[in-house]
Amino acid sequence: MTVRLDRGDGVSLAVRPLPGRAPTVVFLPGFRSDMEGDKASFLARRCAASGQAMLRFDYSGHGASGGKFEDGTMSRWSEDALVAIDRLTAGPLILVGSSMGGWIALLAALARPHRVAGLVGLAAAPDFTERLMWDAMAPPERTRLLTEGVLMLPSAYGPPTTITRALIEDGRRHLLLDAPIPITAPVRLLHGQADPDVPWETSLRLAARLAGADVRVILVKDGDHRLSRPADLALLGETLAPLLGEDGGQPLAV
Repeated sequence: MTVRLDRGDGVSLAVRPLPGRAPTVVFLPGFRSDMEGDKASFLARRCAASGQAMLRFDYSGHGASGGKFEDGTMSRWSEDALVAIDRLTAGPLILVGSSMGGWIALLAALARPHRVAGLVGLAAAPDFTERLMWDAMAPPERTRLLTEGVLMLPSAYGPPTTITRALIEDGRRHLLLDAPIPITAPVRLLHGQADPDVPWETSLRLAARLAGADVRVILVKDGDHRLSRPADLALLGETLAPLLGEDGGQPLAV
């Protein structure tokens, strides 16, 4: 059941908490995505069937949440995640982040190291505002963005995407890939090698930057960016199972 959660500034977030045993699986959607996508829905069905606690939600300006997409930044969307986590969960967490959600999962793990027992990235896209947006812009596009504050970019997934100067400049406050990342919890990174949006080498670079030793990168040779085919979802379930203790071991704890 979807409930409303006030961020504290009058903007309400759409959230779906699912009670169950620990650790709580938290799904973090991607840029312009929401909690109704294939991966989130798959995890929700899986957790409901096994009695696992789960939390999914829409960032402000996304899906059923309030607010404007154009007001969004990495700081704001990361705050959304922490508001939902802090108010609606207790105990250890397994963060599952898709694309931009992978970056937000990393930021949440850094902000709440005492809570995060494990992390799964699906085509994780840390630093995407700089490496995949700003670096790809032609000089005239950069000039328009800086002078007008907004730029419309074509999208393969729907209408053109509104990119704001605030999104790019705020993203620079959260860049991770140029320095060691002090996350020691187990991390699993799934990435399709046919991903046209986020190069699969990003996951290798991320793995190298993470401080923990228990880091694995799983490459899907014909996998696209969404990783939402039945085989991809099955792989996600297989990857998550040991972290939840479903292989006969103990679930991860902090």
